[in-house]
Amino acid sequence: MRTAASAPSKRAADFQWRPPDRRHRRRVADIAMATGAFRPDEIEVALEVFDDFCAAPGVDYRALAAFADGAMAGFAFYGPTPCTVDTWDLYWIVVHPDFHRSGVGRGLIERVERDMQNRGARMCVIETSSRDDYSASRRFYDACGYKEVARVPDFYDERDDRVTYTKLFVGVPSPRVSARGEDEGRGEDVRGTALRNSNS
Repeated sequence: MRTAASAPSKRAADFQWRPPDRRHRRRVADIAMATGAFRPDEIEVALEVFDDFCAAPGVDYRALAAFADGAMAGFAFYGPTPCTVDTWDLYWIVVHPDFHRSGVGRGLIERVERDMQNRGARMCVIETSSRDDYSASRRFYDACGYKEVARVPDFYDERDDRVTYTKLFVGVPSPRVSARGEDEGRGEDVRGTALRNSNS
C-alpha cells in the first residue's frame, strides 16, 4: 500500500479470488511496476517466484490473486519458511494503485492467512522497507494484527532498513513442516526469499 489512490467503485466482495496462471505473467509485472515501489531487479525476482509457482504450484510457493471483471487487481505469493517448524513467509503482496482502498489488500491477506492456517502454519512473517513511501504498508500490517519485531539498518540500501513483522496464529492443528523444509505429509521441498511488499 505505497500510495493512497482514489477508491474505485468496486468493493472486496465484488472481486474474484483465485490462483493466477501463466497468462497473468505480464500483469504481475505491470502491477508491481505501477506501484513505483520496486526496482527492475526486484520485479524480476517477483517474476521468478511467479514462474516457479506456475511450474509447480504449491511446492515452493503458493499464490492468490484478486480479479475485477477478469483483470488482476492484486496478488500475493507465500509459502512455508525453510528450516522452520510451521513458520510461513508472505513474500509478496502487491495491489495495483487503481484498487488501493478497495479492500483488495485486506481480502488477499485474510485469505492467505486462512490458507496458511489450514495447512498448519503457526506464524506468518513479512519483511518490508523502512522508507517513508512504505509507511502506508507498515500501517496496513499494524492494522492486520502484525507486530514489528526487528529492523536491520541499511539492509536494502543506505537509510533503507529491513523491517520484519510477525503474526502468531493460535490453536492451529497442523500437517507439520520439518526442519529440513519438507512437509511431512506430502514431502514437499519449500524454499524462497522474502522481499519488501506493497499492498492496499
